[in-house]
Amino acid sequence: MISSVLALVCAALALGFDQLTKLYIMSNFSLGESKAFIDGLLNLVYIHNTGAAWGVFSGRTWLLVGMTAVVMIFCVVLLIKGFGKQKIMTWSLSLVISGGIGNLIDRVFRDGNVVDFLQFDFYQSFPVFNIADCCIVIGAGLLILHYLLETIEEFKQKKLNNGED
Repeated sequence: MISSVLALVCAALALGFDQLTKLYIMSNFSLGESKAFIDGLLNLVYIHNTGAAWGVFSGRTWLLVGMTAVVMIFCVVLLIKGFGKQKIMTWSLSLVISGGIGNLIDRVFRDGNVVDFLQFDFYQSFPVFNIADCCIVIGAGLLILHYLLETIEEFKQKKLNNGED
């Protein structure tokens, strides 16, 4: 139970950090401006993204808002159903919800523009992203890990029930 509460607190802090970093970038950078952050590794570049990853559904703000809302509702229902029971699932869903809310705030209150600002210096064709995107990717990775571990456990149980070594 403590791990679940910690997951929610961390997700809330990540959401706050996402919004603070976006406000910092908007206040201190001109649109399109880029500065090295960690030389050779990470740049800060202020862009607006009206689509999803890699610009998919660009300009279709309300479609993206709707899809995000549906996914968030689904995640909240799963979180409530399994709260405190499955640690990895709780962390995963908390991060996905946090990231989804962070980008949803942008879409609704920033004219459909998600503020992106992190760019890999060594792989500049990779999309520019933000803290909310990081939360979503880490949460999705944890969700995959959860289901892999669950599948392995089910396989082991089947082997034990069948009397195999």
